[in-house]
Amino acid sequence: MTVRSILNTKGHQIVSVEPDAKLADAIKLLAEKKIGAVLVMDQSRVEGILSERDIVRVLGERGAGVLEAPVSEVMTRKVVTCKETDTVAELMEVMTTGKFRHLPVIENGKVVGLISIGDIVKWRVREYETEQEALRDYIKTA
Repeated sequence: MTVRSILNTKGHQIVSVEPDAKLADAIKLLAEKKIGAVLVMDQSRVEGILSERDIVRVLGERGAGVLEAPVSEVMTRKVVTCKETDTVAELMEVMTTGKFRHLPVIENGKVVGLISIGDIVKWRVREYETEQEALRDYIKTA
């Protein structure tokens, strides 16, 4: 299975904020959308990614005063990305090794989606359920 398969089911929506957005506003957006990360983009260019983990870390280091800081001070700047042709197995390896849960999907220099570990787990569970059903059907007819 590929990233394209997941995006075709999930959709290609991208939630982003600008680098100068206040951290408090980005947190509100995460809460409203019920998501764990948001891309930090300047026009169509990915500048970073802001995750719940980034927020917890900076709040622990700097306290509540950081909520007025721009997202660019808090975000993860080194963003690992994937392509639509990457496999689910490849993504699982990258996410496990890198210890992160979100990957922007880039095609021809443009962001076309965002894949989370939750998307991968959901896809894998669906895949296993389909496989089990096929095995049950096979056993019934054997």
